[in-house]
Amino acid sequence: MHSGAGLGMGRAMRLSDFDFDLPDSLIALRPAKPRPSSRLLVAEGTELSDHHFFDLPCFLRRGDRLVLNDTKVIPARLNGKRRRMSDQGETFAAVEVTLLSLDGQGDWMALAKPGRRVREGEEIVFSPELSAEVLEKGADGLKLRFSLSGADFDAQLAALGAMPLPPYIAAKRAADEQDVQDYQTVFAQNSGAVAAPTASLHFDQGILDDLSDMGVEFSKVTLHVGAGTFLPVKTDDVSEHKMHAEWGRVDEQAAAEIASTKAQGGRVIPVGTTALRLLETAARDTGEIAPWVGETDIFIKPGFKFAVTDGLITNFHLPKSTLMMLVSALMGVDAIKSIYAHAINEKYRFFSYGDSSLLLPKQR
Repeated sequence: MHSGAGLGMGRAMRLSDFDFDLPDSLIALRPAKPRPSSRLLVAEGTELSDHHFFDLPCFLRRGDRLVLNDTKVIPARLNGKRRRMSDQGETFAAVEVTLLSLDGQGDWMALAKPGRRVREGEEIVFSPELSAEVLEKGADGLKLRFSLSGADFDAQLAALGAMPLPPYIAAKRAADEQDVQDYQTVFAQNSGAVAAPTASLHFDQGILDDLSDMGVEFSKVTLHVGAGTFLPVKTDDVSEHKMHAEWGRVDEQAAAEIASTKAQGGRVIPVGTTALRLLETAARDTGEIAPWVGETDIFIKPGFKFAVTDGLITNFHLPKSTLMMLVSALMGVDAIKSIYAHAINEKYRFFSYGDSSLLLPKQR
């Protein structure tokens, strides 16, 4: 077990502790092609070196285990019409719906634009086959129950929906057909995410095969990434921030594989902050990995005691974000500041379509 270096005894963590200046030109609007040609910043403790993602096998060893999030991004932006009955008969009004997260009952939280006139009990029609009832309307958006589920729902989404690009990309360009491929991992399997586990976008089948051939092992878990991953932290005192909840699952096979790797001295390296948050949630009660399913709102910040994670593959994150706090917990606040200063100086590309890093903390 290890914990990230703190900020000094007795002082509350402030949002400004996780801020940095990022030139706008370093925000990636398209991914590298082919996927493993993206750059890779390797941090082994305080030692930094510059590589490409296809060099990843050089820094892993037989018996290491990469944990992949196999969630599948859905085309979560839908155009529909809300149907309302009145004394004048049936009326329709256009509305854009963005799905946010799926709950355990199969209902969706969503945002509507314009949302002011949407009422509980109304129906929103997206196609002759697909509609949704507005179950609840609250400050966080709408709760929707769709007329279809499972493969039928997925097929309608694929036909009607657009990929929900992160706000910092969507502000600069619209989603297009290229994003349908680019914003999906090659091992995506379980539909439900409205944002990609972007650390995994650097893998293609070739590098997965190369790693497997050298004795690196893989486990798959599922965390359906919600749009809350992009919500800004608004509290100056970091400890007051309330995390969004996301649904995840670590099945018995994955838990057994990870426990076996730990027992044999191999390193467990989540691919992405989503997989890391899920593993540490599954180990939170006992300090050891166990099967787990449910909603997690775990908030990992400096001082956190890691039970499972020995390293992390991750992209470069937004200033003042909970993800900056997570990587600071893993590596130490000062180390992350040095890593990010190096990345900016060397013109690494940032955020969802940007470059990657391999973070290997000194074991304590």
